[in-house]
Amino acid sequence: MKNLSKLFALGALALPITSYAADLTVSVQNLTQGVYFTPVLAVAHDSETQLFTPGQAASLALQEMAEGGSLAGLIAQSEAVGANYAHTEGLTAPGAMGEISLTNTAGNSSLSLVAMILPSNDGFIGLDDWVIPEQPGTYTVYLNAYDAGTEANDEIRGGGAIGVPGMPVPPPLEALIGNGGTGVSSVENNNTVHIHRGSIGDEDMEAGISDITSSKHRWLNPIAKVTINVN
Repeated sequence: MKNLSKLFALGALALPITSYAADLTVSVQNLTQGVYFTPVLAVAHDSETQLFTPGQAASLALQEMAEGGSLAGLIAQSEAVGANYAHTEGLTAPGAMGEISLTNTAGNSSLSLVAMILPSNDGFIGLDDWVIPEQPGTYTVYLNAYDAGTEANDEIRGGGAIGVPGMPVPPPLEALIGNGGTGVSSVENNNTVHIHRGSIGDEDMEAGISDITSSKHRWLNPIAKVTINVN
C-alpha cells in the first residue's frame, strides 16, 4: 500500500502543467521591395478566439483593418475576450523591421498578427492562431499575404473607408503611386478571406489599368518574416 501511494504521488508530480509564456517579443520584417505595412497588431488570446479565419467572411473589424489600416475594432474585440495585445507605431517600410513587446498576463495560448498591405485595396499580412510554445526560445514564422475578400482589387488610388472603393495612399507612397488608371477589376469573386493574388500593376503613372507600379510594388509570398522570442 505504501509503495502504491508513493507511485501515485510520483505520477501526480509527473503530470504536465500547461503554462504559456508571460512575455513575448515579436519582430516583423518586411520582405518586399516596395510594399509597406500599416501598424502591426499582435494579440495573445485563447484557442476560441480568431482575428480572421481563411475561407470565412471577414468580420467588420477585420474589414476596417484590411481596407483602411484601422486597428480600433480588432483591439475592442481583443479587450472584450481578455486578450493581451500590442502594436507597432507607424509604417513598416520595405526591408525594415517592426518590434512588439507583448506581456501575456492572462496566460493566453495563441498568438495572432495582422497589418494592412500598402498599396492594396484590402490586402493584409496575417498570422492565424499560432500556438505559443511552452518552451522558452526563439521561433521563426513566414507569413503570406491575405485578401479580406471585402473589396474588388481595382488598384486605383482613393478609398480607405468601409464601402469606398480604392486604395489609401499615405505620404510615403504618394510619389510612387500613379493616377488615372481605369481599374484592374470591379468585382471580387471570392468574398471570403483567401490568399492574395498579388498586385497586377502597370508602368503607366498617368493612365493604364492600375495606379500601382508593377516594377516597384508587386510581391510573391512569403511577404513577411516573424521572429518570436518566448520568455
